[in-house]
Amino acid sequence: MEHGRTMKRDSMSAPKRREGRGFNSDETVKRNKIDSLESCFDSPQDTVHEVVNYEPPSLSGAHYDPDTTEPISSALNSLEDLRSWQRSQASPFNVAAEPLAGRLPPLTRRRGRTLVCHDMMGGYLEDRFIQGAEVETPYAFYHWHHIDIFNYFSHFMVTIPPAVWTNAAHKHGVLVLGTFITEWKDGKIACEDFLKDEESYRMVADKLVQISHCYGFDGWLVNIENDLSEKAVKNLPLFLRYLTDQIHERIPSGQIVWYDSVLEGGELKWQNELNERNRVFFQACDGFFTNYNWTAQSLEWMQTYPVAKERLADIYVGVDVFARGEVVGGKFETNKAMELIRKHGLSAAIFAPGWVYECHEKEEFRANQDRFWGLLADFLHAHHLSCSLPFVSSFCQGFGQSSFWKGKCEKSQRWLNLSAQEVQPLYLPEPVGGGSLKIRGCPQDAWSGGSSLVLEGKIPPELTELRAKILSLHLGLAPTTLVSLTYKPSDGIAVSLEMRTADAELHPADGTEPGPHSGVQLEALAEDHRLWKQFTQSSSEWTSGWSVRCYLLKLSDYALLDIGVSISRTAQDQDVPFHCRIGEIAVLNAEKMWRPLPPLRGVCLEHPVWQRASRGPDGAGEVCLSITLRWNYPARVARHFRVHWRQLDVPARSPILIGRSHATLYRVCGLTVPDPPGRVELLVEPVGVGPATPKSCWGRCVLSYTEKEVQ
Repeated sequence: MEHGRTMKRDSMSAPKRREGRGFNSDETVKRNKIDSLESCFDSPQDTVHEVVNYEPPSLSGAHYDPDTTEPISSALNSLEDLRSWQRSQASPFNVAAEPLAGRLPPLTRRRGRTLVCHDMMGGYLEDRFIQGAEVETPYAFYHWHHIDIFNYFSHFMVTIPPAVWTNAAHKHGVLVLGTFITEWKDGKIACEDFLKDEESYRMVADKLVQISHCYGFDGWLVNIENDLSEKAVKNLPLFLRYLTDQIHERIPSGQIVWYDSVLEGGELKWQNELNERNRVFFQACDGFFTNYNWTAQSLEWMQTYPVAKERLADIYVGVDVFARGEVVGGKFETNKAMELIRKHGLSAAIFAPGWVYECHEKEEFRANQDRFWGLLADFLHAHHLSCSLPFVSSFCQGFGQSSFWKGKCEKSQRWLNLSAQEVQPLYLPEPVGGGSLKIRGCPQDAWSGGSSLVLEGKIPPELTELRAKILSLHLGLAPTTLVSLTYKPSDGIAVSLEMRTADAELHPADGTEPGPHSGVQLEALAEDHRLWKQFTQSSSEWTSGWSVRCYLLKLSDYALLDIGVSISRTAQDQDVPFHCRIGEIAVLNAEKMWRPLPPLRGVCLEHPVWQRASRGPDGAGEVCLSITLRWNYPARVARHFRVHWRQLDVPARSPILIGRSHATLYRVCGLTVPDPPGRVELLVEPVGVGPATPKSCWGRCVLSYTEKEVQ
């Protein structure tokens, strides 16, 4: 679409949500009263002219909600859908914005990996809404540091992971797999078709690789749960090997994992172990996911099986958390299965840990999820997230009861958007002798996003402090690095950060852990220090009890490994119960943190949809606009983008916030605008780790619209 031309006209039916009206918070209203029209809005700007049209929508029902035109994720239902898939018809919204983060140890060096297979109520629930959804009590996953692979599972033939899951997992160095599954009579027909010859199975494999490469996830779980003919089963290992080779070529970190199902003779018969009858599939790909009805004898067999000798970590022993059938453990006794699996040096595939959500009170979800993973703590292995400056996390879990920014509530409404999830902490603290300490996410208050991190417990008289490791990283430091802690402490305690560093260049040959490390003596900056003043000026004011401490590190060529919190008593000789809310931890290059973000230019508008909402007594209804904004911006520079709008041709008004985007496109849905003719301005604000971006550097585009002339 070119600016200045009438855009292609689409339409929509009545919207489900009306968040497009904007965030009319008290703060926005106050600014509207006192702000004058700023000079930055007087400059020339791109204008798009549109003729309002209320025709039915022509957007793809696979990529956009038919009622609201909100972008959604979806699967492919059939072999025909897979074969006809074209990159040009892919959903731009479902492309993951987050590349796979580095980690130590790398997956290939990990012994005893953990795969999570997420199968919940058919899949594509509220998580299908790529820009987020209003959900009263949503499900989310946030124990990322303790797993290695995340598989999004459903019973559609080609399950493409929603981008929100890929973004959250990749941010933590966790691979994401889609699912390719065939089942029952229709599955057999499909398999006989695509496994009939080399050309057919290569075409299907090529499409699967193209899809994962296009959408930015890392590979596939292959699950053939139907009988096969002699010809088809003969070609199946060849298909697996070709698929594995191609995924490695296009996605270096990619993985293809086979599920324990059909045997080399073609019959469907779950073995619950790797053995002579299914090893041919294991040898053709990266991993083997066993069925769930294994025994201790099964594990002993695999541990000594010559085919598995050098690849024990590639055998993922299935654990059904629902505990269906004759299984070991499950539910809140899943640790029993994990103990046996680790005893035999094998990896684990935890199936449907969403049991803690599906089968319990939704309001208790956080507590039950923390309990479940806490029981597995002894059998999980945390990895170091390898990243670079700047590093910032507010510990938002990707859902909440409200939306916060800089400690202020912008919108009171329950929501879910896993793309908004920030780097998560280690929720499984190391034991502390004599004291009690619990780490949990909390939505009641936050510095940014929908939740903060709460540390709570008790310091007994015999201890002066308790320590908790919050983050496990491998983060290269600048010659001068500023580290900040934004927090709210209860009375009777003092709070400070603790850190551990290592020489950035020293790594053991096997890559399992960073090199020799040591603690860092820290001293907080005084409030009159230049850097402390600069950092705190990035917020308009410090309110509601939030405090900040800043530390300066001068350790060139070092890497930061761990960040922890120390909570010490200020009262003497008594039990000290405490509650400390962590709003944000930031690690910044002190010499660059104040540099402004580059300006955002060239906002394009696409796929406008117009609709008249419900009519009033006079017969007139509000005009609602849905439209896609696209822009270009350097990668990894902005934390996210804030999308605003304002009405033109009226007395000066400040922009009203519509929502946040975690990619370089955003669809505005159901925005109520004045009747035509009219002009509105749509604005995109890049948000960094420093001060607010001046409005003169925002991207913006004016939409001028008129009613269609009656002939």
